[in-house]
Amino acid sequence: MAITFGKLIETGPELANASGVAILVHGRGGSATDMLGLSQALDVPGIRFLLPEAEGNTWYPNRFIEPIERNEPYLSRALAMYRALVEAVLAAGKVPERIFLGGFSQGACLTAEFVARNPFRFGGVALFTGGVIGPPGHLWPTHEGLAGTPVFISASAHDPHVPQARVLQTAALFSAMGANVETHIYPGATHTVTLTELEAARKLLRRMIA
Repeated sequence: MAITFGKLIETGPELANASGVAILVHGRGGSATDMLGLSQALDVPGIRFLLPEAEGNTWYPNRFIEPIERNEPYLSRALAMYRALVEAVLAAGKVPERIFLGGFSQGACLTAEFVARNPFRFGGVALFTGGVIGPPGHLWPTHEGLAGTPVFISASAHDPHVPQARVLQTAALFSAMGANVETHIYPGATHTVTLTELEAARKLLRRMIA
């Protein structure tokens, strides 16, 4: 794929033969290799996994709840990368209903913001500890384009990086946009992807290609 960013790992059946496509986006300081491990843990046959990596392993420099201009032009570049990746999959003949978007931490925030700005009826969305990007009081436009997209949003109750309020705000936003949202807030402050979250994503992927 002729898309420029730090790196892209692709795994699973060739795109033309895949039952569905999953794009998984790493967090701050993470890598495409981290997401490769996540894709292997999901272990859903028939899925083509696309795992982009940011230059310098960070999609944007500051916290996701700071004023948007403080993360520019990096945020716009990262969203353009995301859009180009999805458009390449669509150009290859896949429909949005067979595209799954997921991410962890900063990657979950980037995924949430991409979905908010590009509402299609996707095959599924999994946000592991993340939410839409912008400062408190920011208003996101709502369009009903998600049209039943299954969305799984999860976080710990006391995560040091992602406020619970923003997770719940994201769930409410996507519900208003027509998605079927499942939200899980776990006790404690563990900043990781749990087995429970993996199973939830696995179910979404299986449902997408059923």
